[in-house]
Amino acid sequence: MVVSFDNLDHEWLLKFLQHRVADPRMLRLIQKWMKAGVSEEGHWYETKVGTPQGAVISPLLANIYLHYALDQWVEAWRKKVARGAVMIVRYADDFVMGFGVRAEAERFLAELKERLAKFGLELHPEKTRLIAFGRKPENDRKWKGGGRPGTFDFLGFTHSCGRNRKGHFTVHRETAGKRMRAKLKEVKQQLRIRMHAPIEETGKWLRSVVQGYFNYHAIPGNGKRLRAFRDGIKRLWWHALRRRGQRRPWSWERLLPFVHRWLPSPRILHQYPSVRFDVKHPR
Repeated sequence: MVVSFDNLDHEWLLKFLQHRVADPRMLRLIQKWMKAGVSEEGHWYETKVGTPQGAVISPLLANIYLHYALDQWVEAWRKKVARGAVMIVRYADDFVMGFGVRAEAERFLAELKERLAKFGLELHPEKTRLIAFGRKPENDRKWKGGGRPGTFDFLGFTHSCGRNRKGHFTVHRETAGKRMRAKLKEVKQQLRIRMHAPIEETGKWLRSVVQGYFNYHAIPGNGKRLRAFRDGIKRLWWHALRRRGQRRPWSWERLLPFVHRWLPSPRILHQYPSVRFDVKHPR
C-alpha cells in the first residue's frame, strides 16, 4: 500500500506537531515552510495542502503525520477488532500489512480508506491490493492444486512465496525488474556523457555504481539479479566504447581485462532476516 500526500491537511499536521514540539517559534517556522510554495518554470504556486515537493523537511513531516493518522490507529484496531494476527511494516509512505484472516483484511482495507480520508490522505489505487501470501497459501497450492500465491514489491524487492533447499517455506526476495531497468537506463545516459572520458576514470565511476548497488541489493537469494545487473553494466560500457569511433574497434576480449579490474563481482553482503534480527533476551 502506498499513501498519497497530495492533500495532506496542514491543520491536522500542526495538531500532530504540537504533541511533539513545544516551542511556538519552531511551529511558526514549520508553518512558513509548508506554505513556502513551489516554483516551476519561473512561476510560483502557493501550497495550501500537502508538503513542498523536494523539501528537506517533507519526509519528516510526512512520517509524523502517518504516525498519528495510521500507526497508532492500526495498533488500536489490532487490539480492539482483530481476532487473528495483524502485522505492519512501514517505510515512509510505503507499507505492507499481513492478516491471518482474509475477512479481517477486507474489513480493514475498507475502514482504512475512511480513516485516511478523514486526514486528507488516500491510498494509491495502482499500488494497493489484497493478495494471498504466506505459508498457508503456499501449502494449499502444493497439496490442493490451487493457484500460485501473489507477489508484491516493497522497498525495491519483489517478494514471493517459495521453498528452500530443504523444502521448507521461505519468502524469496529479488530486485524488482522495474527498479533494475531504471538504474541501467540511468547508467546508459551517464555513459553517453562520459563517452570520451579516460577509461580509468569511467572504470572508477562504474565501480562505485556497481558496489553501491550491491551494498543494498546483495541479499540472500538475489544472486541471479546481481549477476544480471553486472552483465548489463558490462554491455552498456562496451557499447559506449564502441561508439567512440576509434580506428581500433573495441572487441569484447579487449574490454574483459577492464571489466575484471573495475567491476566488482557479485557477492552476498547481508544475512537472512532471521539472523540479522534474532534478538535474544539475556539470561
